[in-house]
Amino acid sequence: MEAPPDNDVLWARALHFQHDDGSPALSGVSLGVREGEILAVSGPRGSGKTTLLRCLSGLVPVRRGEVWFNSVPVHTMGPLTRERLRRDRFGWIDPAPSLVPELNAWENTALPLMLRGTSRRRAKKAALEWLERLDIGESARKRPHQLVQAARQRVCIARALAPAPSVLFADEPTAPLHRADRAHVLRTLTTAARSHGITVVLATHDAETAALADRTLSLLDGRCVQTVHLPPVAGPTEAEGRAACSLSV
Repeated sequence: MEAPPDNDVLWARALHFQHDDGSPALSGVSLGVREGEILAVSGPRGSGKTTLLRCLSGLVPVRRGEVWFNSVPVHTMGPLTRERLRRDRFGWIDPAPSLVPELNAWENTALPLMLRGTSRRRAKKAALEWLERLDIGESARKRPHQLVQAARQRVCIARALAPAPSVLFADEPTAPLHRADRAHVLRTLTTAARSHGITVVLATHDAETAALADRTLSLLDGRCVQTVHLPPVAGPTEAEGRAACSLSV
């Protein structure tokens, strides 16, 4: 069993996964993600983006292949160990907002911190700070049913960021948002990730969203078709631009 590179916080090799009906979802996907990197996983609906994120995060066991987090083999972990890993080191954002209806916005945001053992006072402080950053601080005491869908999604994003996870998995995180809200929330998410050294694996079929990442991994029918290294802000030369795109299988 080959050990992953030292500079990759997340590493996977030859991942295969089938749906319950036997149809393939992933067919030999390999990748490496560096610490603090934002990787966009792009592709049309049904290309395997969500399945890849679920395998990398330990939400589902890998059928074939390897997944490593900080040189620890996730693919050999049992269900309880994977659950602790997700609670303590990973964050997750779903495409649709899912909140505890009995808790208000700040309590929902603080919940992962308190589950880790953080005091209520410190968890509340962190939750309120993130809600403010996402322009929803005025709704901190509102219950989910009192919020519009876009506001509920902002709470979900704040909840994922508040514990400062090592890796944040974001599955179409701005799908419920309007275009103007989407741009602001994405900027907040990417800026927060960079300032806190959070590695982000972002699934999206939107080119504008993928453009905010450091690198894009494209999937088609469960296969990796190409990896695109985005140019620096100043703009590369023509030769550098051609070298930036590499084909992988």
